[in-house]
Amino acid sequence: MRRSGSDTRQEIVEQALQLFTLKGYHNTSINDLLAATGLTKGGLYGHFASKEEIWTAAYDRAVEIWTGIVFRGVQSIEDPLLRIQRVIEQDLGEYVGGRVFEGGCFFFNLLVELSGQSPPMAARILRGFDGFAARLAGWLREAQTKKILRSEANPEEIAEFLVIALNGATALFSARQDPKVLEQTIRQLCCHLEGWRA
Repeated sequence: MRRSGSDTRQEIVEQALQLFTLKGYHNTSINDLLAATGLTKGGLYGHFASKEEIWTAAYDRAVEIWTGIVFRGVQSIEDPLLRIQRVIEQDLGEYVGGRVFEGGCFFFNLLVELSGQSPPMAARILRGFDGFAARLAGWLREAQTKKILRSEANPEEIAEFLVIALNGATALFSARQDPKVLEQTIRQLCCHLEGWRA
């Protein structure tokens, strides 16, 4: 059965996500993408003009997948600190621990690779991390407004620390493949947040 154009495009993106996460952007060749999708060069380039354009579509899809997992059900949680704890649990427990991508975390892996080699691509990933930290900081400010978070707490600093800790746990889990890394990090970050409760 023949695939539609949108199905083919989606298949390219899904295969690229896995390959880029596992092998890296620069180590993934067009031939790797052709082998994974079963397309010819003409078929591939009929959907994307370049490998970087495929990466951009893969990045957008990775954001969609990550957001769907990490923020699932959190808006219904009234307590902003419990909302953040749920995000931590879902990020490490279900996204990273769920091994959504074969090679680990799409964003972390590619940020490390691209930082010295493709500054505009790395900057896009960094903007995503900054956006994540900003959302957490917003929830922490909400907690202060509701008198749930201690007044001397610095929401931006706490949010930045959480993002750093989540990425550190992601790196260590990728290296060790030990679920205890994620379990302990979840527990300690939740304790850290509770320590700021008013």
